[in-house]
Amino acid sequence: MIARVADLLGMIKFSHTLFALPFALLGAALAAHSDEGWRGRVIDWIAILACMTTARSAAMAFNRLVDRKIDAENPRTVMRHLPAGTLSVREVMIFTVISSVGFIASTALFLPNYLPLVFSVPVLLWLLGYSFAKRFTSLAHLWLGVALGLAPLCAWVAFRASVAWPPVWLGLAVVTWVTGFDIIYACQDEAFDRTRGLHSIPARLGTRGALRLAAFCHALTVVFLVMLGETYPLGRIYFIGLGAVTCLLIYEHAIVKPSDLSRVNVAFFQVNILISIGLFLVGLADLFLS
Repeated sequence: MIARVADLLGMIKFSHTLFALPFALLGAALAAHSDEGWRGRVIDWIAILACMTTARSAAMAFNRLVDRKIDAENPRTVMRHLPAGTLSVREVMIFTVISSVGFIASTALFLPNYLPLVFSVPVLLWLLGYSFAKRFTSLAHLWLGVALGLAPLCAWVAFRASVAWPPVWLGLAVVTWVTGFDIIYACQDEAFDRTRGLHSIPARLGTRGALRLAAFCHALTVVFLVMLGETYPLGRIYFIGLGAVTCLLIYEHAIVKPSDLSRVNVAFFQVNILISIGLFLVGLADLFLS
């Protein structure tokens, strides 16, 4: 049983929850902070963690189910758990259902704020729908960006039962950040996507054009993060951290070139996790110390 759980967590790359979770927590922290002090219940913070974990687990497991035949044909993904036979389709289906039910149940922890529960099914359908996107649109990267960009916005709504500009700017920053780095990651499969008839920005624009579009997306990320700092407002600590995040984004594009994609994984995993955790920490520090 322990080995099976380990395989399931490996299949969904559980450690990569670090991409989106810090932004959900930052959105919650911004909502919980006010001139009168910190608001919110302990159960709300537990619910944020539960929602993020179960939602991402459901989406990743469903993606592996839907893509299992494609993964079996792609040399880069042929050793994933389903194509390799490490996990069965039945096991992954059960895990997907449990995670989906767990997500919907987790949103009930925010009651008497009923909005998270009301929107849990539409949000879940959007997350699961991403798995089909590349079959009919090159905007699949944007679809994924919106899926992760919902995290800070939903966290704000869960705490305040309302919408305001700060979580919108943060959500837009996540949308463009994720869209950009997913385009970079997809450059590895440009030839395969074309051969298989799958839609992606690299398959449509080529690697060089895709990397330029990814750079534009990340430029927008910086703009949206500046708007977040101005409208909340946040202080000096946040903007110093934002300067560091900007440098990391520049570095990410400097190490990935159309003629050399060997460092895509460094850009995708290491640099982006630094960006995610780093922005959360400086945002939290700003709220506590400014």
